[in-house]
Formats: sequence, structure tokens, C-alpha cells
Amino acid sequence: MNTLPRSEYPRPQFVRDNWINLNGEWQFERDRAVSGVARKLYTAESLSDKIIIPFCMESKLSGIGDTDFCNCVWYKKKVNISSDWLDGGRRVILHIGACNYKTTLYVNGIKAGTHIGGYVSFSFDITEFVTVGDNILTISAETDVRSLKQASGKQSFRYESFGCYYTRTTGIWQTVWLENVAEKYIESARYYPNINEYTLTIIAKAKYAEGYTVSAQASFGGKTVGADSATVCGGLAILKIKLDELHLWDIGKGELYDITLTLGEDTVKSYFGMRSISVDERGMIILNGRKVFQRLVLDQGFYPDGIITASCDEELLNDIKRSIAMGFDGARLHQKIFEERFLYYCDKMGYIVWGEHANWGMKAINKETYQQFSAEWTEAVERDFNHPAIIGWCPLNETAVGQDDDSVVALSMLTRALDPTRPIIDSSGWIHAKGAVCDIMDWHDYDQNPETFNSRYQAIANGTPLSEVCLAGVKHWLPAFPIFPMFMSEYGGIKWDINSNLSNAWGYGNAPKTEEEFKERFKSLTEALLFNKFMTGLCYTQLTDVEQEVNGLYTYDRQAKFDPEFFRNVLQQKAASEE
Repeated sequence: MNTLPRSEYPRPQFVRDNWINLNGEWQFERDRAVSGVARKLYTAESLSDKIIIPFCMESKLSGIGDTDFCNCVWYKKKVNISSDWLDGGRRVILHIGACNYKTTLYVNGIKAGTHIGGYVSFSFDITEFVTVGDNILTISAETDVRSLKQASGKQSFRYESFGCYYTRTTGIWQTVWLENVAEKYIESARYYPNINEYTLTIIAKAKYAEGYTVSAQASFGGKTVGADSATVCGGLAILKIKLDELHLWDIGKGELYDITLTLGEDTVKSYFGMRSISVDERGMIILNGRKVFQRLVLDQGFYPDGIITASCDEELLNDIKRSIAMGFDGARLHQKIFEERFLYYCDKMGYIVWGEHANWGMKAINKETYQQFSAEWTEAVERDFNHPAIIGWCPLNETAVGQDDDSVVALSMLTRALDPTRPIIDSSGWIHAKGAVCDIMDWHDYDQNPETFNSRYQAIANGTPLSEVCLAGVKHWLPAFPIFPMFMSEYGGIKWDINSNLSNAWGYGNAPKTEEEFKERFKSLTEALLFNKFMTGLCYTQLTDVEQEVNGLYTYDRQAKFDPEFFRNVLQQKAASEE
């Protein structure tokens, strides 16, 4: 029995056989005064404590459970490098799934690299720093969620959790692993499916391989359906596979092709989906040429024992199954860049999702903050580009009125440059900046009164300017936009604490008094959107409770609060705007 935590391969869309999972016990030390460099902890023989990776120190699964502020932590582990990992010019790469926030790596006491950002995967080529035999890896992670200079998502800036802010995540929170690659290897690959031409174009980036050949072979269900090869020129090889068979990836139908990429001694196993995604002039999602009404749920990816790290691989898949059981076709992945294993299961299940960064807790108008945020967002879009499940990008959520407009515009333009193939929402919520790339008008409304909720959007459908709408008695600022349909990307959030044991239980608006009242409110709010021809989609808040926030359809420990079949029957009714 494998007792190594999170032992599965962490990057399903780019698999190599030669790797070592470094999860498990590491030496550990809290450095609240951020004095570790001065004390030369990177050369220390040992640290004062132990921790279980990949879980953050605040979590129960880490073996520590310290939820107080800590502006720096240190990790240390001995790893053995065999001679064959260095023979013939082979490279040794250290990968870190995610670490919050400024990560510095030392190998055998020598600084080997730094990465800034708390939510996306990154790596270091440590070939020049290791030797055959035992080597010491030391990692430090600095973070300060109270600085307003870093993306911190829903991490609480108070000592305690409150409202919709939760326990912090300090340091490493995803798998750490070593990979051995050939001297000449494929660094990354982008897939561009064309369902009309039955082709897959591949742009592969190769390291140290100018003039060499990259080959690709695609298969479906074990049957070869196409192949191509190309010579590396300027660091890139561009291939175009003509497929013998077309199997469309669609909602609830995660049809995936396998593909093998080869460059000399380097072999990568991967997969792709054939689907097209666009928006029409009304802002309606067009999937494979068909209008699709988005039935989404807000998913924040928090867990009671691991904070933002699932205890096991199966739980990632289970959350998708729970969502589908309730009648949702996908999710807004909210204020967190989700791990690649989760996106892999979205791909397999035909579960559509929006990619978002964790911009809460920062002021994007600050130059240094913007630079760090945009750099990590670039890494996220590059990493997750090939996932067919991702149908759109939204770098920001609920930005400040007027203050961050320049950053919103710049980030939306950056996103379009990074990925011209998907729809973009510049900033989810009620702030859409003039000049920004915004393919879909989205909106948040937590009005708990179905009558006023419904009448408001019927009025807008009949021509009332959105900028004149008053939500919950608060006038929301909005630049002059033409009237066109909207995606209700947050609504509901109905408070329902089945345990009634939280003194700080939080949700939106007044809690229903009975289960029947809850169901009727959900049904009325949802049907107000489904049956309004002005609406292109909905996203209900939220899938699960998170700590004291009790507006989930499941409890924090994943127990259904109500019979999922009721919600499925409501949500799967035909929408007025879909085909």
C-alpha cells in the first residue's frame, strides 16, 4: 500500500516516466521574523520541526495545524540522485505545484532560483547544483497577506476567519517532485484543434534541439488516428495532424484523444480534446457551433482537512461528481488557480470551467503588484491552455470602482494576447472597464427576494439600461455599455446552516426558515434566469460551505444538505436563450 500523500503524477497532460515524488515528511521551521537568511538556515544541518508535504502548515494534514500569521517558512529534505540521471547531459528539474508566495530554492546550500506567486506551478533546472548521491534541498517561502501587494484570494487578513475570508495558506501546498529529462527535450506544447478541418495543430517548444525532429502520434480508444513530424526551428516545431476520426469533446462527454510526443530520447504522453469555443454577438457561448446556456456553480476549492489542498486525488473528482449530481454542467473556479489534476478530471468528465486568478487581497493599481500578478497569470494561462474544459478566462473578480481600471484593461489585453481562442471577461462582477477586452457581460446579484430579482432583469431585457439598475439599495458603478445579454456569474448564496453550531455562520441575506422555503427561493431565483431570454448563463454560489460561510449546497465535509435531484430538475430545464 502506497502511504505517500498525493502520490499520483501531478501533471497528467505532460507525462514522463522518469520522476520522483518528494511529498511526505520534510524538516520544517517557522520564521515569523523573516530572519532565516541572516541565520543561514539554507546551510543549517537541520530545522526545528517536521511537516507533511504537500499540505500547508495551517492544515491538519500537515501535522502542524498552526493558523497564526507567519511571514516565512523553511523546508529541508535530503534527496538521492542516481548517476543515470546525470549521464549523457541529462537534466534534473525540480517542480513545485504551488507555493505561497515568494519561493527561494537552495541546493546544497547554494541559491538556485526564486519564484514569485502563490497559486501556479513552477520549476527550476537544478542540474548544475546537484551531484551523484545525496543532495540537500532547502526551500523558503515568504508571504504577507496583509500587505495588499500580493494576490491572496480568500485568505483572511485578520487573525481569525470571518465572513467570506478563510484560513490562510502559507508555503508549499501542492506536490513537489523531481523529473529527469534528456539533454534535448520538449519543454511545452500548445494544441489548436480545428473541428471543421479534422486537424490538430501543435506548437512544441524544444530546448537545446535546433534542427532536430519532433514527432507526434494521436490515438483514440487505442487506435492510431493521425501523426506528423516537424523540424525544430527557432526553438519551435509546428506540426499539423490530420485526424482520421472526429470525436467531439462536449458537456458531459469528455471525449479525449491520447497523443505521444517524441524528440530523440525524450518522450511525453499527453491528451487533447476536439472542440470549438466562441461567443456570438449577444455574448452567448457557442460550443461546437451550438448555443450553450451556462449552468455553473461557484467552486472555491477549500477542504476542511487540507485548506486548499485536497487530501487525496479522488476528492478532486468527487467534487465534480457532486456538482453534476446537483444539475450543474461546470463551475467558476473562484479566487484560486486550481491544480492540474482537477482540470484533468474536468476534461475527462466534460465539465466546463472558467479560469480565474486570486486577485482579492491586493491593490492592482500598485505597479509592483501588477507586475507580479500579471507574471503569474501569464504562467497560469500558458500552463492550462490545452485543457478543453476551460471555456474562458477571467483574471479578476470584483475590482475596485474606478481605481484599478488601467490594470483591468491591461490584464484583459494580456489575456487576449496569451490566448486568442477563448472568450474573456475582464473583471467578474459589476465593474467592467472602458477599453477592456470583455466578450461577455457578467454580473453579481445576491438579492434574496425572487420578485424584485425577477422584475429587475425582465426590465433590463425590455431595454432599461443596466447602469440604472439599483441592486440591494446600492448604486453600482458601470461604464456606458450597450445593452446586451448577460451572464449572471454570482447569485443565490442562500444561507443554510444544518448544524446550527457556528456562532459566526455567514451567508447572503436572510436565511430561510424551512427546507421548503429554501428550495422555493432557489427555484424562483434560478428560473428567473433560466426563463429570461436576456440571460446567457448562471453561476450559483456555491458548491460547498467553507468554514463559517454556510451557503453551500453541500456542507464543508461534503454532505448534501438536500436531495440533489430537486436541484437537478430545476437547473436542467431548457433555458429561453439556448437551442
